[in-house]
Amino acid sequence: MHLGLNIDHIATLREARKINDPDPLEAIFIAKNCGVFQITIHLREDRRHINEFDVERIIDSSFLPVNIECAMDENIIDFICKKKPYKVTLVPEKREEITTEGGLIMQNTKIKDVIAEFHKNHIQVATFIDPDMQSLELSKDYGADGIEIHTGSYANLSLMLYSNLKRTPNTIKSLENTDLKSLLQDCITQIKTIAKNAKKLDLEVYAGHGLNYFNVKTIAEIQEISELNIGQSIIARSIFVGLKNAIDDMQKIINNDNFY
Repeated sequence: MHLGLNIDHIATLREARKINDPDPLEAIFIAKNCGVFQITIHLREDRRHINEFDVERIIDSSFLPVNIECAMDENIIDFICKKKPYKVTLVPEKREEITTEGGLIMQNTKIKDVIAEFHKNHIQVATFIDPDMQSLELSKDYGADGIEIHTGSYANLSLMLYSNLKRTPNTIKSLENTDLKSLLQDCITQIKTIAKNAKKLDLEVYAGHGLNYFNVKTIAEIQEISELNIGQSIIARSIFVGLKNAIDDMQKIINNDNFY
């Protein structure tokens, strides 16, 4: 199982004070020594964390493949085509959201043109989708190289069921007073089904969003998934144990080394 380390939230800390520390670039050297497969960054339209300066330096300096998450913004697409990262993951984006809240609306045929543009520039493309068959089939039809399954619903259900989230101000009100166990099991089944069907369509299968040290094991055990992109939970843990230890701890879990 490959780990893609998302380093967006290192830049979030930097932007909180609008200075040059901490520098996301420094994380790449630690990540390489920990056996991380790739670096993932999200160049958002509002540049709330990663910006063009980061993208240029990271692509130019990284020893690891770089996966850039982005929406279908023409200026961003043109910029990325010039920089030629290893991979692009197309994601939906809303200015008002705290984090990406779902998969792409794949009925937008512009996605096909965007994928073709990246392919012209020799950049692999994955689509970030909810675990449903229509999104999967359209990803194949549009020429994507792979899919990244949005695990946000799974992560939210896990948090509400197995953590104290529902006793905090950040409780997910829409999940209160629901049968969390049944919903969680249905969600896991959907993810497994989409992963299997994606492989049948000869697509690479990745997963990410909301994965942490307590819920990642179930997703990592799905054989068809080859890559997990994880950021916030690793960066959050690194505050207390250091980035190297935080990465190592996650690697142990996803490689079934019984960390917990």
